[in-house]
Amino acid sequence: MARAVEELNRRMLRARDAIDRSYSRPLDVSDLSQVAHVSEAHFIRTFKSTFGETPHRYLQRRRVERAMFLLRETPRSVTDICLDVGFGSLGTFSRTFTDIVGETPTEYRSRKLVFAVPTCFSMSWTRPSSFGEARAKNGA
Repeated sequence: MARAVEELNRRMLRARDAIDRSYSRPLDVSDLSQVAHVSEAHFIRTFKSTFGETPHRYLQRRRVERAMFLLRETPRSVTDICLDVGFGSLGTFSRTFTDIVGETPTEYRSRKLVFAVPTCFSMSWTRPSSFGEARAKNGA
């Protein structure tokens, strides 16, 4: 039994790696479930139980993480960044960014964050988490 769980976890990691590699391109559950060699419904359930969020939410968060970097490090327009990270519309990007980060892309950029710490710490600290989303929804 443990071997089967280990193999399934490996398949989920392969699918997550595919999301990480191709986050800026259109991805759908059927393609990702084929990477994991499971049915679509089983893929969604297993991905969520393994990583704590649905494949779609993981993809959104990954795109927002990249957008956060581009907003901090480049002078490019929010619209260009939105399209580069894989969102199809500025409205969806702004709403998703605000849901995950807690502020609009423009507000995030205007804070002019400067990190004088090792990259591994800054990446960990700036990574949006589902915990923050839960707190924001509960009014904390």
